[in-house]
Amino acid sequence: MHLAVERGVPLEERKATTAGLPDWDAARIFLEVVRCGSFRSAAERLGLSINVVRRRIDDFERQTGATLFTRDVHGARLTEDGAAMVSAVERMEAASFELLRASDGVANALSGEIRVAVTEGLGTFWLAPRLVEFQQSFPNILVDLYCAMRSADVSRHEADVAIHLSRPSALDVKMVRLGRMHMNFFASQKYLETREAPRSLEEMRRHRLVLQVADEAAAKEAFESVFPGYAQRDLLVMKTNVSSANYWAVANGAGIGVFPTYALALGGKLVPLDVDLRWSFDIWLSYHPTSGRIPRVRQMIDWLIEAFNPAKYPWFRDEFIHPRELKAVYMGTPLTHLFGGFSTEGR
Repeated sequence: MHLAVERGVPLEERKATTAGLPDWDAARIFLEVVRCGSFRSAAERLGLSINVVRRRIDDFERQTGATLFTRDVHGARLTEDGAAMVSAVERMEAASFELLRASDGVANALSGEIRVAVTEGLGTFWLAPRLVEFQQSFPNILVDLYCAMRSADVSRHEADVAIHLSRPSALDVKMVRLGRMHMNFFASQKYLETREAPRSLEEMRRHRLVLQVADEAAAKEAFESVFPGYAQRDLLVMKTNVSSANYWAVANGAGIGVFPTYALALGGKLVPLDVDLRWSFDIWLSYHPTSGRIPRVRQMIDWLIEAFNPAKYPWFRDEFIHPRELKAVYMGTPLTHLFGGFSTEGR
């Protein structure tokens, strides 16, 4: 018996129903459930309630006349019909993105909206204070600066331009390596007034630590590699998912934290520590080739490349420069002003 008949939908009614397809809103939710593996994860990713996601999947199953998922305690599992539907919906997705980009291209070249996705720390401390430069040059462009730790996928139109701390894996995007972000341990002057500054990882074990956690599993793995044999509760006094909260907790004496070398310029009274562990992240920019031909997006891409220019901003060079040496190698605007930090004069 045909599946549509099993579900109580006569063939003639099914034809009438599918005549109005595609319902892209329901289709994209279907695709998100496939990618996330559960209704709950898809709901969180889409910013919807789980009941809305379930209702839209029910709608899509009625429209297609097929059972797309089986539901159990382990999540949502694709049926054979559902698996056959995925590639067709992915083609719908690609076509919808092309339509969006085409409509963008015919709009006024240097007006409209651009979404720039960036990691929360770089967005808060580096780009946001400096975007006034771009705004002054292009006053009719609205910049949507989306700051989050999860990388945006420009091939799926989550952003026009995205900045990442690891090389994007998508094959159908353009990529530019902007520079490198170097990390260092810091503590506040207030914290070090009562404790001697550590000079090794062994000495760090006698201190209080503050940690920013974007991915719980990755943070746990990194912690265990640096402090083998210790649980987080043995050394941590605070965890947060936000760079600004992490920074100001350390700047006000909560404990020792890890920040980019430029953190010395953000206005808190931080002291860089000479601990024998440093690491870095390459900074990548990605955009879809079609989006890159839209004039306003092209202007933003060029501005971002210059905003991370290692020759102009030495903290983005490939080689590590100690935070204490940044003022000596950088001859431009005072660093606190450049980062939008708070002056420490008189404090």
